[in-house]
Amino acid sequence: MIEIIGSHEKERLADKLQVIRDRNVALDDALVSEVAAIIGDVRKRGDAALVDYAARFDGVQMQASDLRVPEEILHQSALGIDPYVLESLREAIHNVRVFHEHQKEESWEITPGDGVRLGQRINPVERAGLYVPGGTAAYPSSVVMNVVPAQVAGVRRILVTTPPRTLAKNPAVAAALVELNVTEVYAVGGAQAIAALAYGTETVPRVDKITGPGNKYVAAAKKLVFGGVGIDSIAGPSEVVIIADDSARADFVATDLLAQAEHASDASAVLLTTSEDLARETATEMKSQAASLPRRAIVEQSLARYGAIVLVTSLEDACAIANDLAPEHLELMTNDDEGLAAEIRKAGAIFFGPNTPEAVGDYFAGPNHVLPTGGAARFSSALGVHDFVKRTSLLRYSSVAITRSAERIAALAAAEGLDAHARSALIRLVR
Repeated sequence: MIEIIGSHEKERLADKLQVIRDRNVALDDALVSEVAAIIGDVRKRGDAALVDYAARFDGVQMQASDLRVPEEILHQSALGIDPYVLESLREAIHNVRVFHEHQKEESWEITPGDGVRLGQRINPVERAGLYVPGGTAAYPSSVVMNVVPAQVAGVRRILVTTPPRTLAKNPAVAAALVELNVTEVYAVGGAQAIAALAYGTETVPRVDKITGPGNKYVAAAKKLVFGGVGIDSIAGPSEVVIIADDSARADFVATDLLAQAEHASDASAVLLTTSEDLARETATEMKSQAASLPRRAIVEQSLARYGAIVLVTSLEDACAIANDLAPEHLELMTNDDEGLAAEIRKAGAIFFGPNTPEAVGDYFAGPNHVLPTGGAARFSSALGVHDFVKRTSLLRYSSVAITRSAERIAALAAAEGLDAHARSALIRLVR
């Protein structure tokens, strides 16, 4: 089900790591063309296009007046949640809010001298749109992870789009929205929802920032509308790398690898270990545990294509491979987790020790589970409050300051061939 590769098998290991690196959102020309046509149609026909696509893609007959979900329907759907799940959801929301409160930025100002005042003002975006996918990918945890940082940032208007049947099929999603006091919900899914959020229709308002997961059509739409509207990222398949030595429990490692593999057939789960015994025991445990999983077929596909147990000669080598992959999730189960973590420069989130499985971060601890995938941890970070604010620079020069600086400003402008720029500084020397 999962292959064990020794670090001495250099060619085999290199090929496997390349396959894992090459996992991405396949935005081929045909897909992009199809999505671009949908976006153009929504921009041209507005609500009428959304109604037509609901019938075509979701099999739901509706009118423009049905696009916004009534609050009573939202609350009614939320009543279907299991009481213990609701209690757990409320505690998760609390934890996520506490964590993100520490991410808030403050406006600031400095006074370098000569009457100069420089600063930065922090303001939230006015409107944020969250996309919630339907079907088996409709996760209430994603609602929490997207809405809470927007609320902490101070976004005044948060709205949600989701396919027409999502709330009826997933009461936990409705409950998450109710608990977060998000009542502006639209029954629109797919690329057409992203187009509606980006450009607005008669019913769906245009937003400033779009966040939330989705399928390849949603991902392509987000890529195409970016620039006219902000987006969180182009999310790819999920992934975990576990670094473990002979102190780790094989059953813990196995279940954490399986937890990642059950996401989708293109998810990746990799163990890097110095222990041959742990490698063999983990492979045996995975086979045993997978037998009873409802999503066994998905797990087996994921592990066969993108899973691996790699025997490394040292934990330093494990860190080098981890930094090369720049994984979304990195778990450490060794005798020196803190020391190893200091060597990790590229990871979306790091989970320390045997009692911190990835699921802790997915649902409950507080840090955001919307993380960079496909190696994007090389340059990107977790979703947070910072994604929902704008930073405005503030500049105030006195007459003394402009008199002292005008000729230098003019010299730099002239070097770029911008004479009017130079003149706009020099003219202020004439009193």
